[in-house]
Amino acid sequence: MDAEITITELTLDLTPAVVRLCEQAFDLPEDAAEAGPVVDALWLRAAADRPVVGLGAYRGEGLVGVLLCSVSSADPTLGHVDLVAVLPQQRRRGVGRALLERAERVLAEHGVTEVLLAGNPPYYAWPGIDVRYTPAVCAASALGYQQDRTAWNMTADLSSDGSPALRSTEAAERRLAEQGIAVRRAEPADLPALAAFARSTFGGAWEGELAESVGREGAGCHLAERAGELLGFAAYGSSRPSWFGPMGTAPAAEGSGIGGVLLRRCLRDQRAAGLDRAQIGWVGPVSFYSGSAGARIERVFFLYRRTLSTR
Repeated sequence: MDAEITITELTLDLTPAVVRLCEQAFDLPEDAAEAGPVVDALWLRAAADRPVVGLGAYRGEGLVGVLLCSVSSADPTLGHVDLVAVLPQQRRRGVGRALLERAERVLAEHGVTEVLLAGNPPYYAWPGIDVRYTPAVCAASALGYQQDRTAWNMTADLSSDGSPALRSTEAAERRLAEQGIAVRRAEPADLPALAAFARSTFGGAWEGELAESVGREGAGCHLAERAGELLGFAAYGSSRPSWFGPMGTAPAAEGSGIGGVLLRRCLRDQRAAGLDRAQIGWVGPVSFYSGSAGARIERVFFLYRRTLSTR
């Protein structure tokens, strides 16, 4: 007979144990390999931006599942389940349900009225539930969550010099220079201007992601400017070294080729860091990334939500 499941709030000193559990629980090798950066982003760095709670499920003395949840920094009535991980041998034994039900109560105490099984930018592990995590998809439906959106990541191949993702940008940069447009690596001193540009042009949470990309080891950002006016940026590594994004080009500069140049400069950085592939997270313009870097859709996610008052 199974020992009773006990749910407790986790403390930050348990971070190593949480990472170890995630390494065992993530079925996809790329997720398991980056469990440490994922937990760091969702639990440690995110806490400066929004309320974050970690929950652990125990059977006896053993940690068998973890959940990280947070309140949206944009809308305090929205809560997000950012990560759920259950040891393979403990699945379909009530662990995920117990964690999620406790998370709903915790989020409700923070004033949340609707819970999303979806990423909470700027610190998120995935846009939603990868369709290959079948037990998680089944659990979401069984617990009354409704799928309301689909999202996807694209993969850029960095494994060989002939990859479209690594095409030279020299000729394109010369053409831009003839138009007075300079392309360069962003420095920490650029952050205020980058944040203001991202906020005024695109809104959302890119400001936070940029702050985590500029000047950090394993991360970076490139920008385009003319006479001191920002025209675009591309960043990588804000949540983990293998992820690219965000990027944006000023509407007035669209079609100039800036985006492709910035994208491939970042991808070359990631290749130089030893990566053989890059994940482009939560993609909007599929055709742009396909054309500029030969990227392909590889990961598909279901996003779910549920209003707490309906239960």
